[in-house]
Amino acid sequence: MSEIVNEAWRKYRIQLQSYPLRTKAITAGVLLGVSDGIAQKISGIKKLQLRRLFLMMLYGFAYTGPFGHFLHKLMDIIFKGKKDNKTVAKKVLLEQLTSSPWNNLFFMLYYGLVVEGRPWSLVKTKVRKDYPSVQLTAWKFWPIVGWVNYQYMPLQFRVLFHSFIGSCWAIFLNLKARSVVIKQA
Repeated sequence: MSEIVNEAWRKYRIQLQSYPLRTKAITAGVLLGVSDGIAQKISGIKKLQLRRLFLMMLYGFAYTGPFGHFLHKLMDIIFKGKKDNKTVAKKVLLEQLTSSPWNNLFFMLYYGLVVEGRPWSLVKTKVRKDYPSVQLTAWKFWPIVGWVNYQYMPLQFRVLFHSFIGSCWAIFLNLKARSVVIKQA
């Protein structure tokens, strides 16, 4: 079994080296799809909602993978590849003040408008209501992930690491949302 895993990892790294953007996009899409499938099961959905799953995979493929690819390349250019504690702190701060608020807002809009198919007025109201608490919660968790990512992950694995943690985070948020619903019932 370990030979199969080692061979798959070797081939993945070759793809990542040869086609970094494509590989990161596919990886992000697959991880978001797996995350959404797990989230659907945990939330009690009996039959897998394939449209929702596909739209989440599309979001990962078309947005989070490419965005992460270019964000991390840009951060390395801005900070010249440095990894000392002061530079890592600056990277985390810059990421949390720019891409984190944007990514959370964009995801909430995409999920409401595209995945759930709600009208703009309802999505706008929900974003106004929920965005501040979503962003504050993100600022409690994601700086730690950012620190680990910038301090220890090689550039080519940062999107993979971030996408994997993001998938786990999505499952956690789904469980939290579900427990709130159960408590209210």
